Amino acid sequence: MSIESDNTTKLFRRTFPVGPLQCNCTLIGDTETGRAIVVDPGGDADKILNELNANGLQLVAIYHTHAHLDHVLAAGALKEKTGAPIYLHDQDNFLWDMIEQQCQMFGVPYTPQPDPDEVIKDDQDLGCCGGVAIHTPGHTPGSTSFWFEEAKLLIAGDTLFRRSIGRTDLWGGDYGQIEKSIKERLYTLDEQAVVVTGHGPDTTIGEEREQNMVIRA
Repeated sequence: MSIESDNTTKLFRRTFPVGPLQCNCTLIGDTETGRAIVVDPGGDADKILNELNANGLQLVAIYHTHAHLDHVLAAGALKEKTGAPIYLHDQDNFLWDMIEQQCQMFGVPYTPQPDPDEVIKDDQDLGCCGGVAIHTPGHTPGSTSFWFEEAKLLIAGDTLFRRSIGRTDLWGGDYGQIEKSIKERLYTLDEQAVVVTGHGPDTTIGEEREQNMVIRA
């Protein structure tokens, strides 16, 4: 699925599943400057690079909603090919250090990854298309969503799914935190905003406020 450019947002968006667990990877590009970021490159680096090249985009940053294995396994290859720095909230550094262990637990081939280059801060400007970071802990301590206000687009990672939420029974998960993150940070956004989830179909803030039976507004 993609949001092509228009005269208002100048934003290109393409989301597609990658990697062994079919994480949703999203490319966001500025159609005027050609600068782009990738969120959650969980695998299939060549596929991601092909999408960038096919659309004339230059990757300038690699962002992660969190550090579970299925959201990070192509980060190193993308950095090697493009020179783009890797961004992660520092509260998920312990998970990044556990990538090999995570792969062993889930039976996924391990691909070594370089350490993150930069720390994502709450309310940080992403440097592309007016995006900002929103710290939304709960699924993991460092879970972060990415909000593009002008385009009414939210990349929620595994914090919010269509009619569900991310699991909180893995390392550092906390149901009370994810409930607070969703109610106080995400459900307060524009109800028409499209939500790109970590796995599965898109939804909207309005739909989830009314129809998510796990956490209601």
